[in-house]
Amino acid sequence: MTTFDDRENAFENKFAHDAELQFKAEARRNKLAGLWAAGLLGKSGDDAAAYAAEVVRADFEEAGDADVVRKLAADLGGLATEATIRAKLAECMHEAKRQLMTEM
Repeated sequence: MTTFDDRENAFENKFAHDAELQFKAEARRNKLAGLWAAGLLGKSGDDAAAYAAEVVRADFEEAGDADVVRKLAADLGGLATEATIRAKLAECMHEAKRQLMTEM
């Protein structure tokens, strides 16, 4: 292999690694947001965990955060505005990344 091939492989590996970390961070963020919303809905224990898993699955409906925001807004009704939900998602993303970095 040439140096160019080595560099190309390194960039491809870094891209794949970064994409995997982003996926894990978004899934963790959605779980954390789901647990937050479950608390607002009065759920705890296994019910809260099951609801958080529903929020994680909701993210697979379409690209971006709109599907998660839509699910949370519909489920929470008047308990949280869309702006509050988006702010919570941003907060949860920071926490998710922090948790993933400590696990590495």
